[in-house]
Amino acid sequence: MDLNSQTITVMGQDWNVAVMGPADADHTLLLCNGIGASIETTAPFVKHFKRTRLIAFDVPGVGGSPTPWSPYRLTNLTRMLNRVLDQLCVGKVDVFGVSWGGALAQQFAHDFQSRCTSLTLAATSAGMIMVPGNINVLRKMATPKRYQDPEHMMKIGAEIYGGGVAFDPELLKGHAAAMKAGDKKGYVYQMLAGVGWTSFFWLSQIRLPTLILMGERDPIVPVVNGKIMASRMPNARVETVACGHMFVLTQAESVADRVEAFIHERELAGA
Repeated sequence: MDLNSQTITVMGQDWNVAVMGPADADHTLLLCNGIGASIETTAPFVKHFKRTRLIAFDVPGVGGSPTPWSPYRLTNLTRMLNRVLDQLCVGKVDVFGVSWGGALAQQFAHDFQSRCTSLTLAATSAGMIMVPGNINVLRKMATPKRYQDPEHMMKIGAEIYGGGVAFDPELLKGHAAAMKAGDKKGYVYQMLAGVGWTSFFWLSQIRLPTLILMGERDPIVPVVNGKIMASRMPNARVETVACGHMFVLTQAESVADRVEAFIHERELAGA
């Protein structure tokens, strides 16, 4: 798919946004990426969608979206994203969020539920109320160096992501090469946006059909976190993927096929 992007300005902030796939598609999938990850890193995943329009974006301070002058919260981002969709003349969306982007996806689904058709969460948690992963891995993740220094990413990637990445360094190399990291302040702002945040107490209000995908060997977000979220949501189910944290990259085609089937399945069932 063509990843040509455009700049959309909302609430005084420039957003780098890419719209991909068929313009006449019945469903539009809003992609919320992981921390520090730019639009370009979605390429191995989005190319496998066949009948879905996709919208990807750089969070302020990442890739082509300039760093704002002050920190923000996830609720600030959801309000801006809602206006981005307005400017794109997009109505309802299916929402997909991976890792840090899973928190943003949950917040968007909560704040603008009437605009959402479904929610897919991958390798993520309810935020502050979660079962943490490997402490040594989490410590190494707390720095933007893995995004700003491809060689550093190659050194630590197998350990922090686990699964298929550990056995296919070429995948990790391609991921690192696709990164267009922002500055350190932008990364810190993303970290701060999630400090103290949790969806645990309001997940029951999200009544959207929800698919939660978790990596069986994820050293960052253990599977139990997906089960915790699903237990709080009235219309959610959990499925596991035989991989680590980066299964959206290592098993891009099968995960894309699963997500696409999920967002279309109610039509097939005549719902």
